[in-house]
Amino acid sequence: MHPPTFWLTGLSGAGKSTIAQALKVRLGEAQRACVVLDGDHLRSGLCADLGFSPQDRAENIRRVAHVCRLFNDNGLIVIVALISPYAKDRALAREIIGTEHFLEVHIATSLQTCESRDPKGLYRKARAGLLKEFTGISAPYEAPANPACALDTVALSLDQCVSQLHALLETAANPAR
Repeated sequence: MHPPTFWLTGLSGAGKSTIAQALKVRLGEAQRACVVLDGDHLRSGLCADLGFSPQDRAENIRRVAHVCRLFNDNGLIVIVALISPYAKDRALAREIIGTEHFLEVHIATSLQTCESRDPKGLYRKARAGLLKEFTGISAPYEAPANPACALDTVALSLDQCVSQLHALLETAANPAR
């Protein structure tokens, strides 16, 4: 089986990174080789030269998708945690990674909930006009039309989210089941 890429998309504060790390632990316990690519970490290295304009966001996604493809081709499951707000950019990632290996997961947490969490104070800054092109406030977020899975982190516990993703992996690995 060619390993897949779980592409976790959603607003800032939705729970993407938390779910990605918990899924990594679960897969490790199952002896499944995987890696997490988190947007915050990528922005401090591989994509440090990019801003948040639509063009820079597209380039960020393109770079990350190529890294995913390299990891997948070398036998690793990849778990991506990126806001990736534009459908066209996620479509490009799907094309680069390969449709059959791309599992788009919408972390479907409401803007109201993400703002109430605001772990980095970014929503407060965006509402005050201090952050330009902030997804959900001054820049759009295009929710996936047909994700492989949608997870509401208010309705589901972290364990339930991870269990659903683990089940998705098993279904993707054995589509006849």
